[in-house]
Amino acid sequence: MTYEVAVRAEAALGEGPTWDGARNRLIWVDILGSRVHTYDPATGRRTVRTTEQHVGAAKPRTGGGLVLNLRDGIALLDPDGTLRWLRREPVPGRRGNDAAVAPDGSLWAGTMRYDEAPGGGTLTRLTGDGTARPVLDDVTVSNGTGWSPDGRLMYYIDTPTGRIDVFDHEAGRAAGRRPFARIEDGAGFPDGLTVDAEGCVWVALWEGAAVRRYTPDGRLDRVIELPVPRVTACAFGGADLTDLYITTARTGLAAPHPLAGSLFVVPGAGRGLPQPAFAG
Repeated sequence: MTYEVAVRAEAALGEGPTWDGARNRLIWVDILGSRVHTYDPATGRRTVRTTEQHVGAAKPRTGGGLVLNLRDGIALLDPDGTLRWLRREPVPGRRGNDAAVAPDGSLWAGTMRYDEAPGGGTLTRLTGDGTARPVLDDVTVSNGTGWSPDGRLMYYIDTPTGRIDVFDHEAGRAAGRRPFARIEDGAGFPDGLTVDAEGCVWVALWEGAAVRRYTPDGRLDRVIELPVPRVTACAFGGADLTDLYITTARTGLAAPHPLAGSLFVVPGAGRGLPQPAFAG
């Protein structure tokens, strides 16, 4: 499979690509740059909005606008540009990281400590009215989260474990955590993930310069190599959800990589699932 550069950028920590089907655009963030990006592949139109805090994720809302996983909690960005807190819960030394919207429209938002202290992160489920329920309260770098096509399984990554884990999912609850796939030593660290229409799990590899696809039984069957080491997340987009968009980072690189921090795309990589909007 051949990659293309969709957006030449210098994002410090590009993350969280999400296809907004209602507006036919890709949303992604630069966490450490405190920026929310949008990109319309049909027209090439781009927008960039700077936030007041580091922004771990940005997802579309059913009523328009975005929900943001910020340093100090979850905020709503209205269509008119108004920003308001849905749940503000600042913890010194901690910030929001990756997040995902479940099939029921709830937001599953992760956190981590800036120093990546073990056990300093969380995964929390939030409904549209701001009601929060802890899912996991002893993680280190809460990252990729996604659901099987039937919604009965939830996949999750706490990056330092080197694993993709899977849970049984029902009625907004996750139980029975177990390993789904392990990344071997020297191949990088699992970061963001997405699940395709066949139930396969695609995972970006930080320091692995690649995106991998695992079949529903946990077997590695595809690798997409990229020209930058810090690959952060992936998501399907485009009118027919067949193009795989991939975010990357340039923060902390010991050697220069001209394309690091850019948004890549692999046309025709597979077929994704429509992503639900946050019901809030």
